[in-house]
Amino acid sequence: MEKNMIGLPVEASAKMVVDMNTLLSSFQVYYQNLRGIHWNIKGKRFFNLHVKFEELYTDAQIKIDEIAERILSIGGTPLHTFEDYLQCNKVIVGKNVSNDEKAVNLIVESLSQLLQLERDILVKANEITDEGTSAMMSDLIKEQEKTVWMMNAWLGESL
Repeated sequence: MEKNMIGLPVEASAKMVVDMNTLLSSFQVYYQNLRGIHWNIKGKRFFNLHVKFEELYTDAQIKIDEIAERILSIGGTPLHTFEDYLQCNKVIVGKNVSNDEKAVNLIVESLSQLLQLERDILVKANEITDEGTSAMMSDLIKEQEKTVWMMNAWLGESL
């Protein structure tokens, strides 16, 4: 079995790159959704949510870079055009969302989809002993599960 420079199977890594690019694309759309709701939020909760949404999109921007760098580390090329992102995206595109509850629901729905992608990647990464990708997915999952819980608590809902 042929291995790449970091000791992972070349064929399995190529398949991982496809999945990671889907995650990258979905994260880019999630990021843009966050920017949109940050800009467009209205209402009595504006000040708190405006700041929270900025915190979330700043964090998403860092994660996008980390995902792209992981793709490079396993021997792939990260997607980088909006056309590619929209083709590979698995997250709902939020347009003109200004209502607080709709904005928070959009975040919860987006994170739920990202979590599904990350769990799938985690399983595949474990199968090929890709510890770097596994650790990244575990970290993302842990943090996003907490954000989903907090957003649902804000909405007055339980998991």
